[in-house]
Amino acid sequence: MSGIYLHIPFCKQACHYCDFHFSTSLKKKSEMIDAIIRELQLRKNENKDTIETIYFGGGTPSVLEIGELKAILETIYKNYKVIDNPEITLEANPDDLISVKERSGTIFKDYRTIGINRLSIGIQSFFEEDLLLMNRAHNAKEAESCLIEATRYFDNISIDLIYGMPNMSNEKWISNIEKALSFNIPHISSYALTVEPKTALADFIKKGKIKPIDDEIASAHFSILVDKLTKADYICYEVSNFGKPDFFSKHNTSYWQGKRYLGIGPSAHSFDGQRRGWNIRNNAKYIKSIMEGVLPIEVEKLSIADQYNEYVMTGLRTIWGVSLPKIELDFGKEYRQYLVKEAQRHIVGQLLYIDNDTLLVTKKGKFLTDGIASDLFYVKLERKRN
Repeated sequence: MSGIYLHIPFCKQACHYCDFHFSTSLKKKSEMIDAIIRELQLRKNENKDTIETIYFGGGTPSVLEIGELKAILETIYKNYKVIDNPEITLEANPDDLISVKERSGTIFKDYRTIGINRLSIGIQSFFEEDLLLMNRAHNAKEAESCLIEATRYFDNISIDLIYGMPNMSNEKWISNIEKALSFNIPHISSYALTVEPKTALADFIKKGKIKPIDDEIASAHFSILVDKLTKADYICYEVSNFGKPDFFSKHNTSYWQGKRYLGIGPSAHSFDGQRRGWNIRNNAKYIKSIMEGVLPIEVEKLSIADQYNEYVMTGLRTIWGVSLPKIELDFGKEYRQYLVKEAQRHIVGQLLYIDNDTLLVTKKGKFLTDGIASDLFYVKLERKRN
């Protein structure tokens, strides 16, 4: 099984923290849809696996019209083998869902009609001051209104929440979580606010307009998040993702479990098990190249060490952990020995533990997962195997 990711590179406005590829101009939207459809056609023989998941990401895919989304989906079904009832996710912003709900009854009915069965809604916060700080396109009222409407039509909904923001108290963060829980949403993705280079947020902090990000506050918020959602019967199946049973994101889980996927659209990444590819990060150049029949993609073959490092990074972030027998089978006995040796200091520090031949992160270590994983990376062993 594999998945298809579709990058829709348009947003109404730029969030201050975002460094994803997008344009706030919709002038080339029609041309972009044509190019995405063309890329799907050009790459139809690249992936022989059955498609299990389809994910519209971005950017803001909810800026697309129903007809545009339908055309993309029809192209996929025509050119790829798709399982019955695949998971089809659309990332959406509250203001888009509210502003178009009157079209042919409601936008949610239209989404269901064309096959979309999962929504990922970018709430980020239920507080007006937070949304203004982030420069989100929606307001607090729209955040609540869209969830009231969405839950009438969809069972499978995920929302995004951001923690660790300047001036966000523990009490305010708890209020955000409790508000989210009041809608009985079965999946919550929550991320610490990070400062990416060349973003407006980075510039504001540099100029002293906004306080620097405090890691201790973010860590405290993460602990609150885990405790509150665990008590509400959510499973933290990946460091930033919490789902009720049967509501884990199948598409994102495929990334963490190393499954193949095809990335379509400007800046989209692909993975075939041993190679990674990424499309050009420029809308005009992407469109021109695709329409000339040339794939604007760079490809990198992953070394054994690269594949090991990726598995350690993704595995530790999940409840499935890192299988020691799999490490030995896929990469060699020496990699397993290296991993166990390097993990010892984190096991002693109660950040990692081994259970049933699987290396896992403790509750204490969960917020530090990426740093722990980087300590376990290997870059020299590759030479011994060649």
